Amino acid sequence: MKRRDFLKVSAAGAAATAVAAPAIAQSSPEIKWRLTSSFPKSLDTIYGGAVEVSKYVAEMTDNKFQIQVFAAGEVVPGLQALDATSNGTVEMCHTVSYYYVGKDPTFAIYASVPFGLNARMQNSWWYQGGGEALGNEFFKKFGVIGFPTGNTGTQMGGWFRKEIKTVADLSGLKFRIGGIAGQVLQKVGVVPQQLAGGDIYPALEKGTIDAAEWVGPYDDEKLGFQKVAKYYYYPGFWEGGPCVHSFINLEKWNALPKNYQAILTNACANANSWMNARYDMQNPSALKRLVAGGTQLRPFTNEVLEACLKATNELWGEISAKNADFKKSIDAMQAYRSDQYLWWQVAEYTFDSFMIRSRTRG
Repeated sequence: MKRRDFLKVSAAGAAATAVAAPAIAQSSPEIKWRLTSSFPKSLDTIYGGAVEVSKYVAEMTDNKFQIQVFAAGEVVPGLQALDATSNGTVEMCHTVSYYYVGKDPTFAIYASVPFGLNARMQNSWWYQGGGEALGNEFFKKFGVIGFPTGNTGTQMGGWFRKEIKTVADLSGLKFRIGGIAGQVLQKVGVVPQQLAGGDIYPALEKGTIDAAEWVGPYDDEKLGFQKVAKYYYYPGFWEGGPCVHSFINLEKWNALPKNYQAILTNACANANSWMNARYDMQNPSALKRLVAGGTQLRPFTNEVLEACLKATNELWGEISAKNADFKKSIDAMQAYRSDQYLWWQVAEYTFDSFMIRSRTRG
């Protein structure tokens, strides 16, 4: 190569590098966000979903995009996480959307509603069945965008100080259960009580409430409910597959570079599968310990389930008649649920049922 040609090539390469370097720097700025959780650090799995997001984002950006996680109460109380995100106090939160049914009952549908979707169906509806478009169309009204960031799987029905055999046994029962599930149970005689996680144990111990539900064996054991209530019921039909969301302030989201948006989206998806897998790993051993310690497992009777299903359908009709957003979302979810269970009864249910019956034989 002639000397003047070499100099031309070198100059062109240097110019390209000079242009590229600022572009890369601009697309990877140093950003620090705050995330407020609705959960205490002691509940390491459900709280841990937010920690997983923070860790993943930091590692994928060489620590240029940092998200500091705060437990419930450190910035705002757990049930105000969405408000803090919506008004810009923090950039994002990790919470369950059914906490906000007081603002609009439609929020519940994208977490979990009585006799709704299980965890796999919830993910399928969101990612592939149109749930994401419907959900974020609704969340936009509150200045946020949502991303699934965890699921507990089907929850337990809660801890009771007395047995529940008939619908009549529910009459006057003071039950710690919140949101839209509380409205359903109110129709069958329950007196729903809204209490934060840390307030449940003392209320149950003193008899201020007669029963309480939280999540499942692993978390419930940590909170010590087995010490003050003997009967542990299942299933939590109001939480077949409750989705935990990350909500991000919409203006802050739109201001992120596209590569950071992609990284954060995938961080949430990673935490979504992480949480469900971790609960599936932890719950069996926790349930064994609880039963060994004297906990009495009880299924809800078919009479109770049928009465609650009837009450649920009545409530959906009442809300749908006056809330177009709710009707649009509940109709879409129920149509999806119907098709899903048509398929599940063929393969999933048949396989699982056989394996449950034969689990001790091999």
